[in-house]
Amino acid sequence: MSDSAGIWAVIPVKELRNAKHRLAAALTPDQRRGLALAMVEDVLDALAAVQELAGIAVVSIDPDVARIAVARGARLIATDATGGHTAAVAGAARLLAGEGRDGMLTMPGDVPLATSGEVVRLLQAHGTSPAFTICPAHDGRGSNAVLCSPPDILALSFGNDSFQPHLAAARARGIVPKVLGLTGIGLDIDNPEDLAAFMRVPSRTRTRRFLEQIGIGGSGESRWTAAS
Repeated sequence: MSDSAGIWAVIPVKELRNAKHRLAAALTPDQRRGLALAMVEDVLDALAAVQELAGIAVVSIDPDVARIAVARGARLIATDATGGHTAAVAGAARLLAGEGRDGMLTMPGDVPLATSGEVVRLLQAHGTSPAFTICPAHDGRGSNAVLCSPPDILALSFGNDSFQPHLAAARARGIVPKVLGLTGIGLDIDNPEDLAAFMRVPSRTRTRRFLEQIGIGGSGESRWTAAS
């Protein structure tokens, strides 16, 4: 990691009691929780390999997520952790800005194909403050990575159709947003179709190993396909 005043990565992770409910017809609660934890580990591993980041913070009160974060040297933030994705990121942005950090890169915890190389590309493309860089979700609707300098330069609001509003918000502040399409960061796993797309991509991720252990094959086809 670089100097502490630089850009911090922020990963919001809600409590996993009912993780990935859109996969409920296919996976048991324990399997969905295991999947969510495996994905968080993959994302944290990718970020930990990026020397250009000043630090990594995880916003969560889930005890298993906290254990994983601390084991990897990440900072744990509980403030606004129960208010949803948008509130968790907003709270972290205020905290980092108050500490004088240069910027915030926020990513979800369900993009297991994210790579350190993709994160470096985002950082290299970002430019000097004030700046806004974004990677859309694979469907072109969501915002899967958002890099802001300073951390609180925009009021971010996440959801299924947040990408275009985030671009508009940046332009309204007089900032030309930079957009990078990145296949790993772009693939968040929310539903059976996403899961199938993930399994079609060869990887050595914890997520893939976990899915194979519970019977999801390399083709992405198994008992959950019919349930979807």
